[in-house]
Amino acid sequence: MALCVGHQLIRCGANHKLLSRLTKQASRISPITCKRWLNLQEYQSKKLMEDYSVNVQRFHLVDSAPAAESAAQDLLNTNAKELVIKAMILAGGRGKGHFTSGLKGGVHLTKDPKKVLELCKEMIGYNLITKQTPPAGVQVKNVMVAEALDIARETYFAILMDRAHNGPVMVGSPAGGMDIEEVAEKTPHLIFKDAIDINKGIYDLQAAKMAENLGFVGEKAQKAAEQIKKLYELFIKVDATQVEINPFGETPDGDVVCFDAKVNFDDNAEFRQKDIFALEDKSESDPKEVDATNSGLSYISMDGNIACLVNGAGLAMATMDIIQHCGGSPANFLDLGGGVQEHQVYHAFKIVMSDEKVKAILVNIFGGIVDCKIIANGIVKAGRELNINVPLVVRLEGMNVNEAKKILEESKLPITSAEDFGDAAKKAVASVSS
Repeated sequence: MALCVGHQLIRCGANHKLLSRLTKQASRISPITCKRWLNLQEYQSKKLMEDYSVNVQRFHLVDSAPAAESAAQDLLNTNAKELVIKAMILAGGRGKGHFTSGLKGGVHLTKDPKKVLELCKEMIGYNLITKQTPPAGVQVKNVMVAEALDIARETYFAILMDRAHNGPVMVGSPAGGMDIEEVAEKTPHLIFKDAIDINKGIYDLQAAKMAENLGFVGEKAQKAAEQIKKLYELFIKVDATQVEINPFGETPDGDVVCFDAKVNFDDNAEFRQKDIFALEDKSESDPKEVDATNSGLSYISMDGNIACLVNGAGLAMATMDIIQHCGGSPANFLDLGGGVQEHQVYHAFKIVMSDEKVKAILVNIFGGIVDCKIIANGIVKAGRELNINVPLVVRLEGMNVNEAKKILEESKLPITSAEDFGDAAKKAVASVSS
């Protein structure tokens, strides 16, 4: 069963910097196939909910300032009282970000279509910089022009797959619009959980009880319960692992609306959800990470200069930790996986060699499922064809290790062999320190 990278890091005792970097990338490790979590833009999640009759704000997606002005006029002509203009990038903190054009904030409210035009002129084509983007920011290609609705009250609602319950669990809180982890820490009595039998589905009584726990009353409670049932239908039909609505709120007019949404999907269900997975926007991802995913590898760029090629997420984390312990800095997290083949090893070298920061490569393999001979043949192929001009340290252990070492020795390539984990890390760090 695939494990979230964060779970692997915690089990391995990884340092906080690596934990933050890897978790932020939302990558996923599997012993057979390695995929990143599917990330949808906000407008895509809203459209998906709209398709399942979940109440969301009316909106238009635009890619030019004139189109934004037209969209704004259309919404105002159909009874929108105010508009919200949001830059579409896959990063949080947009409202507090700033653009390379000089504009402050990636989220704005206005009632004037001309103002929408001017705002989008300073958004589209410029980079938006937030706490969650790279230092240079991310280029904004699209903007969402949406109806701004007043929120009379905010709550939190989510459905997620939970191992402890072997199925979906509803989580709700009347304290919405804020970090749910903070709510759980400071006011745990405001967190309500209810497991759902995945074979029977959600009961009307369950939905009604959750609506009551969220503080909805009267007709609004009925509306909230209906929205909860529709969100569960969405959750099941799209093979989601999480549907999080924050805020799940009510308007002064008595409507219940999902104002913001985060949807995560089960990567293993891609064969059933081809239309959804085709929506993935890879333009903001590191090309090396996308390339690795397409080749069945798991790769995450880091800030250091020692590339790591390993098999297994736990071994990857331990390798990066011991490199740091020896005074070095890892350049990447690259898990070849349990079913790696020779061509994938070769491609892994191509990926790490494309990183200009890399000054040495450490291959650390434990051959359990993996045959060390496959790794050795991939290393030799890469060494002969890719012009590897940085020190290469290799530590192999496990299945067919003696045959693998013989393959490396007979290749006559400039490979530094290591006998154990610590020896490999010391030699890799020394090679970039000298």
